[in-house]
Amino acid sequence: MNLNPFWSMSANTSRKRSDNEEQSGHGEQRASPARLPFGKKQLPPIPKNAAPITKPPSTGTPVQSANGTHASYGPFYLEYSLLAEFTLVIKQKLPGIYVQPSYKSALMWFGVIFIRHGLYQDGVFKFTVYIPDNYPDGECPKLVFDIPVFHPLVDPVSGELDVRRAFTKWRRNHNHIWQVLMYARTIFYKINTTEPLNPEAAVLYEKDVHLFKSKVVDSVKLCNSHLFDQPKIDDPYAISFSPWNPAVHEEAKERMFTYKRRPEDHHKGTQVSGLSWVKPGSTQPFSKDDSSPQS
Repeated sequence: MNLNPFWSMSANTSRKRSDNEEQSGHGEQRASPARLPFGKKQLPPIPKNAAPITKPPSTGTPVQSANGTHASYGPFYLEYSLLAEFTLVIKQKLPGIYVQPSYKSALMWFGVIFIRHGLYQDGVFKFTVYIPDNYPDGECPKLVFDIPVFHPLVDPVSGELDVRRAFTKWRRNHNHIWQVLMYARTIFYKINTTEPLNPEAAVLYEKDVHLFKSKVVDSVKLCNSHLFDQPKIDDPYAISFSPWNPAVHEEAKERMFTYKRRPEDHHKGTQVSGLSWVKPGSTQPFSKDDSSPQS
């Protein structure tokens, strides 16, 4: 099975004692190490042969963590942090949102949003989340739509969503990536025109809502027309769509719409031993089969 390297860890992660630690003088008692204050944890040493996760090329100067975590233990702490973040995304079951970490870099996630009602109804918008390499101590993640959506909070050229509006300062252990995804969905149902990235969309929404709706419809059609295009980034985990193929999709569709639980699973978890108080095929209470079981 081809596993995502994001989830793979080095097999040699056990801590080893040095020769000085294994050997102690006869009759000598080693003083136990001083305990850290309550609430603080000491990070284990980095394994010598462990390979950190792959990071995409950064255009800016890397930012160091205030507590030194990024400098000393960064690659491994970052990997655990992102794994925890993706687990939270799965547990939240965000409606109409699907996301998948990149195969090549854990700092890049692919996603798609389905809008089912409202002004942007029937819109299917693919996007990419870019996570800073000093997460969670740095800035908030960026969310960029593959095709710029006509929206006051979406840059009409780059397609980047104004995430900092909702997360002015990214707070560690308080803000999470699933909240960014939920915010990206919310903007399509609650339009905010304050300090827009697309001034034209904001003005039309305030002054001429009919023209705004017309441009939104055109934007939705444009995005949907490119739905079957190949992903812009060459990555096996990038989200892609294919046209309807009855030979491939019809069977899956039928199973989704006509699924029935197996008889043995119908009363799963409620089965008890002994005789039934109701005769099979009858609704009369306190009835049973005439034939008694043989001893």
